[in-house]
Amino acid sequence: GFKMYMMDRCNFNSTEPQDIEYIRSYYYNKIEVTRFDSDVGHYVGYTEYGVKTAEYWNNDPAMLAADRAAKERYCQHNVGNW
Repeated sequence: GFKMYMMDRCNFNSTEPQDIEYIRSYYYNKIEVTRFDSDVGHYVGYTEYGVKTAEYWNNDPAMLAADRAAKERYCQHNVGNW
């Protein structure tokens, strides 16, 4: 089986950049522990471990900048493919 995995996904309402939502979720034992949502702009934790991890990652400006840029790099770039 698996213990920990990460999943990136995009939600499209249209091809306009403001209507695209990028989400990166981290799971442990099939439970979502932490999520980055481009509409929120930072990480949110859903478990005790996830809250601590989100707080740590939210204090890293380079990591947040990379995740905020992923909306354009990952979602908008592939909107024609999906």
